[in-house]
Amino acid sequence: MSQKIGFVGIGRMGANMARNLKDREYEIVAVNDVNKDAAAELAGELGCGHAETLAAVTAASDVIFTVVTNDDAMRAIFLAEGDNLLTDAGGKTFINCATLSPGIQKEIADAAEAVGANALEGCMASSIPQAREGKLFLMVGGKEEVFEQQKPLLEQMSINLKYIGEIGRAAQVKALVNMVMNINTAGLAEGLGLADALGLDLKMVCDVFSQTGANSRVLETDAEDMIDRDHEAWFSAEHAAKDSGIAAGIAKEAGVHLPLNDATCAQFSKLVAEGKGDLDKSGVAELTFKGRHP
Repeated sequence: MSQKIGFVGIGRMGANMARNLKDREYEIVAVNDVNKDAAAELAGELGCGHAETLAAVTAASDVIFTVVTNDDAMRAIFLAEGDNLLTDAGGKTFINCATLSPGIQKEIADAAEAVGANALEGCMASSIPQAREGKLFLMVGGKEEVFEQQKPLLEQMSINLKYIGEIGRAAQVKALVNMVMNINTAGLAEGLGLADALGLDLKMVCDVFSQTGANSRVLETDAEDMIDRDHEAWFSAEHAAKDSGIAAGIAKEAGVHLPLNDATCAQFSKLVAEGKGDLDKSGVAELTFKGRHP
């Protein structure tokens, strides 16, 4: 617990990870976000510094967690001209927790190593409550000796911690997790949409699904929201489109055709194109229920 911890990217996941570590008596020293008001508010709550620059986060911290939106945002915080996290970063450890492509994870790890720093990928297969409670499912990629050094810290954040392998491997597995989850979500939306068009009792249909081969984790988490049209975002359609796209890119490099993922990616991308990317992934049902979509 002697490590000084910084966070870059304090959306709902990042902020709740920081709160969890604060509760466990870790020293949170700096937070930074493009939303300066949110960063200042969280800094006040945690009693830590609001770092106005990325370099200031690195200077104050031993371990820096990053939870940013996409590959471009990752390049911006690590590789931008002028202010970036790799400024005087020797001896620091970066743990990158967003769902990103394997390629950017490797690019950042190589750049960190070049300045004498370490980088791990800590891919999360959980949601906001688990971040707050320290019950994440964490998949870690990077040098095993660095993982072992940070394992006590990572164990405070997770209920299931898995070392996957070299850098980029955890990103591959996370892409597979979200790819299958998104396919299941789109499939459930079609099943319930068709059931609704047939005039079937949707609660009954969900009960039948739960006892048969149509069962899935998504049935438990999303079915009621699809029926009630309650799409408050826990995992947004925009993120679903991005993550299915990452899986598509990995498949292309591997020479594998994934028609179900392609169709799923198209559905979530359609929501984004229509300005509904901020809906929860359950919002894909708005495209499948009769009368909901023009």
